Amino acid sequence: MKHYRKYVNLFIFSILVILTFNSQYNPFQIRDVPIFSQNKKEDALYQEILEKQSNYHEEPQDAYIDDVWKKTPGRNGRAVDVDKSYEKMKDVGVFDDSLLVYKQIEPEISLSDLPASPIYRGHPEKKMVSLMINVSWGTEYIPTILKTLQENKVKATFFIEGKWAKENAELVKMIDEQGHIIGNHAYNHPDMARISNQKIVEQIAQTNDILSAITGKTPKWFAPPSGSFNEQVVQSAYNLKMETILWTVDTIDWKKPSVSVMMNRVNSKLHPGATILMHPTQVIAEGLDLLIKSIKENEYRIGTIDKLLSNDR
Repeated sequence: MKHYRKYVNLFIFSILVILTFNSQYNPFQIRDVPIFSQNKKEDALYQEILEKQSNYHEEPQDAYIDDVWKKTPGRNGRAVDVDKSYEKMKDVGVFDDSLLVYKQIEPEISLSDLPASPIYRGHPEKKMVSLMINVSWGTEYIPTILKTLQENKVKATFFIEGKWAKENAELVKMIDEQGHIIGNHAYNHPDMARISNQKIVEQIAQTNDILSAITGKTPKWFAPPSGSFNEQVVQSAYNLKMETILWTVDTIDWKKPSVSVMMNRVNSKLHPGATILMHPTQVIAEGLDLLIKSIKENEYRIGTIDKLLSNDR
């Protein structure tokens, strides 16, 4: 019996040795050869994409400070991803530039690399606009505005006053939870250009503390009340790691225009990179759906201020 077990153990050991050897080297094993990869590069369609890729290449553009529009974001360049483009076109069998796949190329200088300066717009070639909703009074129309944004799958940027946020924390949470960006609109709507440097910092920092306590996020965008600012306001915000945001298109909703007047005003001034100022007013609550649809019909994307000012194309 002992001899039997000895032979069984020896047999099992021998099998394991053979299996181990075979897994490391087997001269008779058929190995996978990357034939497809080689054939792909010899394919006429692949060669055509290679030859034409330079026609679609665009260099990145650095962020800069414009004499009029001040701090302006950069824009990613693009390069054709030849392999991925080929994968999309091979079933079609012919070159189709609508099926090209691109890789984005980051610029050397981004917005964050520039010194303190106000921001009015996104990149002038970026076919995107941003809805900026300044909130310092009223609660009546905010639920309707949020519902309209949700139905249209649009995210906006709400610049919220600190005092208002403290009194309406649940609405602030609702805005944040629905995926909108929350910015800083000072504490109690002062004329920022007419207060002391110490008060400027207090207005911004106090509001950041309140908004951060409610949402768990510290705002990085500051919209001065009534658009009133000076160099010290911009520098103080910058020292707090924030950018000062103004606008290029004003709905003038506080003047209580009709929906058609508000719409005509915005549509006539729409441009790539536009920042559209509005408030939680009746005309916005009633006309926002039409406004969003009109903007999209004009082939503009609508994004938050974060997306508008990013280097992304």
